[in-house]
Amino acid sequence: MSNMIVVTGAAGFIGRNVVAELNLRGRDDLLLVDNLGRDEKWRNLVGLHYEDIIESQDFLARLQADTLPGIEGVIHLGACSATTERDAGFLLRNNYHYTRTLCEWTLRHKVRFIYASSAATYGDGSQGYDDDLAALDRLQPLNMYGYSKHMFDLWAHRYGFFNRIVGLKYFNVYGPYEDHKEDMRSVVHKSYQQIRNTGVVKLFKSYRPEYADGEQLRDFIFVKDAVAMTLFFLENRIPSGLFNCGTGKARSWKDLATAVFSALDLPPVIEFIEMPESLRGKYQYFTQARMARMRAAGYAQPFTSLEDGVRKYVTAYLDPHEGITAA
Repeated sequence: MSNMIVVTGAAGFIGRNVVAELNLRGRDDLLLVDNLGRDEKWRNLVGLHYEDIIESQDFLARLQADTLPGIEGVIHLGACSATTERDAGFLLRNNYHYTRTLCEWTLRHKVRFIYASSAATYGDGSQGYDDDLAALDRLQPLNMYGYSKHMFDLWAHRYGFFNRIVGLKYFNVYGPYEDHKEDMRSVVHKSYQQIRNTGVVKLFKSYRPEYADGEQLRDFIFVKDAVAMTLFFLENRIPSGLFNCGTGKARSWKDLATAVFSALDLPPVIEFIEMPESLRGKYQYFTQARMARMRAAGYAQPFTSLEDGVRKYVTAYLDPHEGITAA
């Protein structure tokens, strides 16, 4: 058996798309790692080709016991990605300690390690969105999810591991196979379902005078672009470090909602609603990835525009699956 590629979080949103793209590139010597539990996440695996799938703790135990075949690369996307998760101990175990253990194993065995960090590490953005390691210590995440990701970034930087590993700070990723994420689905998915159910998209009001309602800005990235950047580092072993994974172009929530209406050939109908008090102090009004270091590393592909990405997502996936996707 040839050396395998491990993808953790393989039945999740980005993980599923990574596995599908690896299949398209002729790779099915894949070991998938995920905890499928009792929800419908297993549906994301249908149609994929791989060697085996095991649960996360079983994978770690077999890894440490050296009972797995040769591994050439680990793409570690498995994590609790709920920004609203309140169990700090769970996030520490799942997002920080597990990643550390896996990283240490890959370093010992000279295996390529690519892991998911997050734009949530940037907090309110007051320190900017520069992925230069010199700025790392200044960042102040707004929630425990962001902090659990930031903790690993800090640890890897402290020990100089970014000259051998790759961290990707994913910004607002949207696209097919996020149905299982419930409240953590992208606003593209939520908007589509609101339009189908009510004909109206509801967006949060702004509580800052410099931003009109619906003009809060995000760096939205189509999942195919996020996957392409991820696999760039698997195929190119020399560039290492911590990189933003966005487009470098902020767009408004109103732009996004309008793009969904346009994909459905409908005029936009948007209603602005009050933001829950619990979110107001932790809300990002502006995110925009600085992509200079990604480009300098050699990634040269153009990014999908918001309008093109939303249209592809809606017409090729959401509309054909109407009545099948999760609510």
